[in-house]
Amino acid sequence: MDAIDSSSDNTGGSARGRRGGHVTISRCPSFTPELRPGVGGPSPEPNSMNDPAILLQGVTKRFRDKTAVDRLDLAVPAGSLCGFLGPNGAGKTTTIRMIMSIFYPDEGMVSVLGKRSAIESKDRIGYLPEERGVYRKMRVGQFLMYLGHLKGMRGPDLSRRIDHWLERIALPDVRRKRCEELSKGMQQKVQFLAAIMHDPDLIILDEPFSGLDPVNARLMRGLIEEMHRAGKTIIFSTHVLHSAEQLCTRIFMINKGRKILDGSIDEIRAQFDPRTLIVEPLSVNGDAESRLGALPGVRSVGHAGQRNTLEVRLDTGFDPARAMRSVVEALPVRRIELRRPTLEDVFVHLVDPGDSEDNLRAMLKDQNATEINADA
Repeated sequence: MDAIDSSSDNTGGSARGRRGGHVTISRCPSFTPELRPGVGGPSPEPNSMNDPAILLQGVTKRFRDKTAVDRLDLAVPAGSLCGFLGPNGAGKTTTIRMIMSIFYPDEGMVSVLGKRSAIESKDRIGYLPEERGVYRKMRVGQFLMYLGHLKGMRGPDLSRRIDHWLERIALPDVRRKRCEELSKGMQQKVQFLAAIMHDPDLIILDEPFSGLDPVNARLMRGLIEEMHRAGKTIIFSTHVLHSAEQLCTRIFMINKGRKILDGSIDEIRAQFDPRTLIVEPLSVNGDAESRLGALPGVRSVGHAGQRNTLEVRLDTGFDPARAMRSVVEALPVRRIELRRPTLEDVFVHLVDPGDSEDNLRAMLKDQNATEINADA
């Protein structure tokens, strides 16, 4: 029997078996070898360093009459930092669990680090599950030593790594404390440490910023950036669109189990043309608004949320450069720029307006309204 450590004694029933809080996964004969076309078979071997760290082809997962993930294709390039986005219930966690071999797809193929199952590469993978949990009665040091042993680490080197990482996550004095003595945020950082302390090549984080205060969220972002610079492949799901926009080299978005967006930040921005100018006139008054509103190609003029700044929305297909020249000719301005779309703009544009309003709020609740300068 093979096992993947979840660092949790509360898996919410997502794993196929449990023993003392440690998640275990049995190899089911129906999955190896697989009789259904497109699933199972020999493990694909990587041909080069350019091969995807994670590859999903036509992956589908059903739970009775509900299709949670529907014919999903995904390629995460090695060395990339990929944000996995979508509203509540979109299928993000189910997809991550299939990547981790906690669930198996009903159809399609999953490859992780060149292997058909994450179990075959488990010591090269760090995983922070959606379910938060630690062994509450264990001391922090014992908890981390135990998980380190499961990853093949031993002796003084493991102890030094634990001390090093506790220092890095700003918890240098908790090693002898019981896990239950720590705050929820501290426990989450300890669980994050457990996912990365064995120096994995692939790091998968399910909602790593959930429940963290701004200081610790910034600390987490810094560590993620540092590991990415060191060449790690990182994929994380999040509701915090601003964090994804700051961190990621690539964005993958799903809705209702289907892919709706996949590409680099620059590629995504190139796909969506907001046709919106941000204008700061020397004097903001009714005359400025009326003069701007009378210009060709201008659909509407309103305040941009900043003092003395107007938002000029253009007609679809109208040339922004022509509009900017018209604005400068119409009135004196301190600043004029073409507003670039944020991930929030893209999300609102893509997600079906009929989707649950609560889901949309949940997706955007931690997102601060942030203007992105045209030269960013």
